[in-house]
Amino acid sequence: MGIERFTPAEDAERVRDCYEIYRTACQLDAPEVPFLSPQAFEGWLPAGWIGDPRDNWLMTDGDGVAGWYSLELPARDNRHRASVMLMVPPVRRRRGLGTALLRHATGRAQAGGRGRLNGFAQDGSPGERFARTAGATPGVGEIHRILDLASPGLTGRIAGLRAGAEPASAGYSLVSWDGPAPPQYLDQVAGINRALEDAPRDQGTEAQQWDGARVREAEKRVELQGVRIYTVAARRDSTGELGGFTQVEVNPEQPDQAFQALTAVVRAHRGHRLGLRLKLAMLDRLAQAEPQLQQMFTGNAEGNDHMIAINEALGYRVAGQPLRSWELALTQS
Repeated sequence: MGIERFTPAEDAERVRDCYEIYRTACQLDAPEVPFLSPQAFEGWLPAGWIGDPRDNWLMTDGDGVAGWYSLELPARDNRHRASVMLMVPPVRRRRGLGTALLRHATGRAQAGGRGRLNGFAQDGSPGERFARTAGATPGVGEIHRILDLASPGLTGRIAGLRAGAEPASAGYSLVSWDGPAPPQYLDQVAGINRALEDAPRDQGTEAQQWDGARVREAEKRVELQGVRIYTVAARRDSTGELGGFTQVEVNPEQPDQAFQALTAVVRAHRGHRLGLRLKLAMLDRLAQAEPQLQQMFTGNAEGNDHMIAINEALGYRVAGQPLRSWELALTQS
């Protein structure tokens, strides 16, 4: 048995091996939840969601590919932590392969000076049982939801919600763009990302620090994945300042599904129902730009009551079990 590091950009065959394991595991463990397409996975594997350094490792033995893991080592914030995605083919589980991969990942995290290792698993899944057996402790869960865009009642709900949201958000206009943030809005987009500082997160996890450079790094992932990204923002008429935005991604390889990315409103602009107005405007934008869409997929952290209430009002339904974070304390040698 061997565990070897590989570079995704230089080894397409190993990326395909990892994706096949990922695909079969997702279909078995979380059949109600959409998963990454091949190109989206290929774009995610080298740099994750926002460009933090990653190690990618593949395990092989006499029977072929036995598993893989991707270890993220944050470089700006949370430098005391590492994050791992670890997968073993479903047909080869419960043979000690996952334990061997975790042992290797733990060593790599410790070598990088990290004292905590976290990963994610669906509630009630084999991943949860593996995390518990390893001694990890549970954290905040993310609840997945799906909005059926062809639902016969959606048009009426939208009209009713708009009638309340637009008067409450008087004094704000909507601006939108497709693709990367326009240069004139770059710093404000970073500031809106910083609004997540008060979002629910695991104890001991630092809020991510955002600036224009980090926004651009995150946009590189969108380009690598080949997805189309749409943004609708709310701008205060009196100052021209952006108070919040919502973003949605559409993958050409999954053209009937849209993926809700960030929706955030800066604290100083809250209380005007901007979150709801932005989401309603995004539905209008998608109806024009992506008329083939059938579903919108989103996730909300447990405890994010305000955004959950908006999504429930729109008609989102829960899909599958929560995806929960699990944390393992590492012994420093």
